[in-house]
Amino acid sequence: MALLASGQCVELREITLRDKPQQMLAASPKATVPVLVLPHGDVIDESLEIMHWALEQSDSQGLLSADTNQCAAIIDQQYDKTFKHWLDRYKYHIAYPQQARNWYRQRCEETLLMIEQQLGVQAFLFGDVPGLADVALMPFVRQFANVDLDWFNSAPYPHTINWLKHWLQHEWFIHSMEKFPLWTEESETICFGKF
Repeated sequence: MALLASGQCVELREITLRDKPQQMLAASPKATVPVLVLPHGDVIDESLEIMHWALEQSDSQGLLSADTNQCAAIIDQQYDKTFKHWLDRYKYHIAYPQQARNWYRQRCEETLLMIEQQLGVQAFLFGDVPGLADVALMPFVRQFANVDLDWFNSAPYPHTINWLKHWLQHEWFIHSMEKFPLWTEESETICFGKF
């Protein structure tokens, strides 16, 4: 979504994690996605860092204007570390039998309550205009919602539900979810990041 917001065209190589191409493993031994290889060979393999890179190239939507040091710390600590930890256990609760799925959901709800409180006083997470945090955190909230969509849609988080609906209908999200053919050495170049 940040690539689309910035209008940066990158060569997209769609892969499956079950069959990682050697070129990806050579670029980033972490073997996780996304991986961005810059023209001069530097590699960025963290989502938030790729978002920053894209928006530092062009931020006509002003997504970085709401991005303060406090915002970055909250994204890192509260969402990337805490919420993501419990979200993985909620989504894949069978792999984490130490607790019931609802117990993991309640841990996630501690973060969801913070989001709900923020959205109760402003339209977006850190103000009245969208910021990097909204684009960075929406996929996590979407994953949380999709574990049990009926429960989520009836949960006592009306501001969060409406915020998520806004982003699910946004052209950046819709375009980012398009399916692309798997990349092979013979594939035609796919430019992603421009409409």
